[in-house]
Amino acid sequence: MVKKVFSFALLVFFCFIFSFGWYIPDANAFTEEQKLLLQSWRIVNQSYLDETFNHQNWWKLREKYVKKSLRDREETYTAIEEMLASLDDPFTRLLRPEQYRSLQVNTSGQLSGVGLQININPTTKLIEVIAPLAGSPAESAGIEPKDSILEIDGVDTKTITLDEAAARMRGKIGTKVSLRIQSGRDKAAKPRTLNIVRDRISLNPVYTALDTSTNQKVGYVRLNQFSANAAQEIAHGVSDLESQGASAYILDLRNNPGGLLQAGVEIARMWLEDGTIVYTVNRQGALGSFDSTSEILTSDPLVVLVNQGTASASEILAGALQDNERALLVGEKTFGKGLIQSLFELPDGAGLAVTVAKYETPNHTDINKLGIMPDDVVSQQPITYAQIATDVDLQYQEALKLVTSKNNMLAEAG
Repeated sequence: MVKKVFSFALLVFFCFIFSFGWYIPDANAFTEEQKLLLQSWRIVNQSYLDETFNHQNWWKLREKYVKKSLRDREETYTAIEEMLASLDDPFTRLLRPEQYRSLQVNTSGQLSGVGLQININPTTKLIEVIAPLAGSPAESAGIEPKDSILEIDGVDTKTITLDEAAARMRGKIGTKVSLRIQSGRDKAAKPRTLNIVRDRISLNPVYTALDTSTNQKVGYVRLNQFSANAAQEIAHGVSDLESQGASAYILDLRNNPGGLLQAGVEIARMWLEDGTIVYTVNRQGALGSFDSTSEILTSDPLVVLVNQGTASASEILAGALQDNERALLVGEKTFGKGLIQSLFELPDGAGLAVTVAKYETPNHTDINKLGIMPDDVVSQQPITYAQIATDVDLQYQEALKLVTSKNNMLAEAG
């Protein structure tokens, strides 16, 4: 009798093991494509801000996509993109290897190459030089704005994308690249071939100038992106302006799409002596904060320029300065991106940008999809890059008037 009971128990046990195996397959049974999809799913499952995953069964979605026939990497990428699209969050996205590398370059603040800003001319469809970076090999070679790049190492640029052209000009320090250039100033001139040696390129996101058009010297600081070297470049720029006698400042954050959160916090600390810079809220609803307790660069009056292109880390900085009454904001309502993403690298060199938290300004204002309203609203038609901070820049002129006004309360507080 005992033996029968024992045999029956063993039978039930092995049946359980057999049945269990149908539902939890061995990890080795997955293909490489399935493993990449599952890793992407797992990253989102563990870190995404919205625990409801846009009010859907995230586990059920996993089963749906892991059953798909993924024959190659392109099909896997498409499946991951479809899966992420169900979250209805444009900021949580797949970054294919070339996109991921490009984003890392943009935020690192340095790369190695020839040092050219390029675009596609809408009329000629040719790759055109916007400007060579100061001190770059391209500048030393005599390449000028409006020059066209016809070939890169013998490859006709009409046959490649802008990203591919940029990638071909990047490379290891000390290596050569051949560029066939058509002059933008002299269209009759024959194209010339330049052999340029690549070097380390510093992507300075900061431009500074001293405005002496009024009875007061005003330091103008334009920040284009919150890259890894942004805080250091701001510090150098302001220090230089201080040595030139600047007694008031205009910080231009227009069309700055953001970048690194930490860079935004560091720059806020340079202007704000004390106070909260930003609150962060994670998926559990836990509230964290970044505060300023460090020595500031200057207590001089400050006006910040913003517009619809001011987003993310730019809004964190603008909101911190406005809520702490350190600066007046001039321009137009900001973009309204109050979400924070983290980057996760995948085994094949691709990456995921995942929304992991949201932020609130020091006054606990959630600006996502709402933006920040400036203290002084000044609308203007789009202007060219060369017209920024000139007489035709109405927003800049209003900021200049405010920052030099004797009635500027922030000047008295500073």
